[in-house]
Amino acid sequence: MTEWNYFNYFTEIEEYFWKKRGAHLLVSPLDWAIMETWQKAGVPLQAVLKGIDTAFESYGRSRRGAGKPLKSLAYCTDAVLEAAEEAQEAAAGKGPAVNSKRSPAFNREEVHGYLRRNAELLQAAAKAQGRVPQLASLFADTAHSLEQCTAVDAPIPADLEDLERRLTLLDDKIHAGLLLHASPDLLLRLGREMDGALATYRRKMKAAQLAMVEKQYLQKRLLEEFRVPRMSLFYLL
Repeated sequence: MTEWNYFNYFTEIEEYFWKKRGAHLLVSPLDWAIMETWQKAGVPLQAVLKGIDTAFESYGRSRRGAGKPLKSLAYCTDAVLEAAEEAQEAAAGKGPAVNSKRSPAFNREEVHGYLRRNAELLQAAAKAQGRVPQLASLFADTAHSLEQCTAVDAPIPADLEDLERRLTLLDDKIHAGLLLHASPDLLLRLGREMDGALATYRRKMKAAQLAMVEKQYLQKRLLEEFRVPRMSLFYLL
């Protein structure tokens, strides 16, 4: 793409949250699910950062903020969405904004190397699924599709947009297959884990937002359980 909006979206949010919190901690699956929800909803990076600022200010004035650090991005969800709505209203009638963050300069070798690494991970995941032939076949077929993508000779980045569409379709097939063929025991365990992670924040989220976070959380954890990579070029960097 000639303009890759916020390619480092996750990293910038993560680092900003660490800076505000004053501690460098691993981001939880819940936090990643929330960031992906914002990214998929098209929430601008600056709106996210403004919302995080507002949430920290509110938390600092609350009783809970007395001596206790803010633990999760889930506390920031309302403030981020409000900041996104304000940004949308302010931009109304101004015409398309010019994004100051240009796409990174990918070359064919970098992209093809990324696709080959993911294909290798998928082949390994396929071999580990001897007891679930449907998943083994899904992973192997996806690996083959990635290998075919590396045969494309179109120049980089001219074909990145089309490639990203293809990778998104592969991601969707993987997620659907995992939900369909993962064992009920695993899905139950991950559901309980998700409920525990969200317990403190459920009342702060609107129903549609909560459903999206739950979906992203479950997708991420299933990928981790089966050691399957994400396909999107957002994860190349």
